[in-house]
Amino acid sequence: MASQAGPDDICVTGLAWSTPLGDTVEEVWGRLLAGESGLCETPSAFPVRTPLAGTVPGLPLDLPAAGRQRALTVSVLDAAFASAGLDPADAAVRVVLGTSFGPLLDEPFTAADDWALDATRRVGHPHRPVVVATACSAGADSVLVAAALLRSGQADICVAGGVDVLTPGKRLGHSALGTLSPDTLRAFDVRHNGTVLGEGAALLVLERGTVARRRGAPVRAVLRGTGSANDAAGLTTPDPSGDSVVLAVRRCLADAGRTAEEVAVVNAHATGTPVNDAVESVSLRRLFSGAAHPPLVFATKGALGHSLGATGAIEAVCVILALRDGKAPPVVGLAEPLPGFALPAAVGGTRSFDGALGASLTIGFGGFNTCLLFERGAV
Repeated sequence: MASQAGPDDICVTGLAWSTPLGDTVEEVWGRLLAGESGLCETPSAFPVRTPLAGTVPGLPLDLPAAGRQRALTVSVLDAAFASAGLDPADAAVRVVLGTSFGPLLDEPFTAADDWALDATRRVGHPHRPVVVATACSAGADSVLVAAALLRSGQADICVAGGVDVLTPGKRLGHSALGTLSPDTLRAFDVRHNGTVLGEGAALLVLERGTVARRRGAPVRAVLRGTGSANDAAGLTTPDPSGDSVVLAVRRCLADAGRTAEEVAVVNAHATGTPVNDAVESVSLRRLFSGAAHPPLVFATKGALGHSLGATGAIEAVCVILALRDGKAPPVVGLAEPLPGFALPAAVGGTRSFDGALGASLTIGFGGFNTCLLFERGAV
């Protein structure tokens, strides 16, 4: 049953993204459902652990990192405003943008928010954007920040999400950390041996229910809950107990006034690194394995790569589309789930599910863990 949005609800009225599989919502979603992957051999001027990466078509790799970040942000901002029938110059709208490092590893002598300021000016937006940088949870945390602005009455409409581009510095950094797979990304699979980097952007248009009703805006989903926690276990390694991940999800469920039993589908962070997969597997088992009907788990990094600060927003869009259609795309690279992976997973093809609630989970470096809970909308 679709959600009937109330006046105090946070409604999702627009979606936009740009990914290695394309840049229109329906095109990319269709390719994900078909099990396609956008990962391919990508040139590098320096030795890196894997030649694979996911790059956005039409965004030349030879452009400077800051130029790529700005161009991608402008493109998806324009698409997000258009998707909700909004004018970028509308002063009632606030923009919240997340990234991990954006262009800063490769072009460090610039302000951390220059790319966001320039991009919002270029689309004609009148306000200074809020910029969030919480590692791989930044895209999800931007949605969380936007929800706080709406709930507090500081904004009526927000455009929120994440943008991050592939750069030589990021490929070298993750090569040095040993987090990259030497062949390909196989999240939750017994053969998993690392992640593969990608890039992209995704933005959600969020409105207070009263505003959406007044505008006659279609409600694609309702953001029912948000929750976050930080384990502070290390610069990169998460707490192996999963306590902080579990806390983030439980805070999200409490914020929504819902229970784990009601969650029908989960888009997992699923980086493919042995450490992340182990922590997430433990966390999901603790949260949901006792449910009479545990949620279906899917993941998209095997198809899109790990887009760092954009990933939480991209995966939030995927949850909304999965709820709309009642089906989730296959987890590319997953053939034999890890022993002890206790939940049903989308293995081998598209999987259908029943239910109207879906969670998007992100687990970032520095212990940043964030969960967003969406309910299927009326359209």
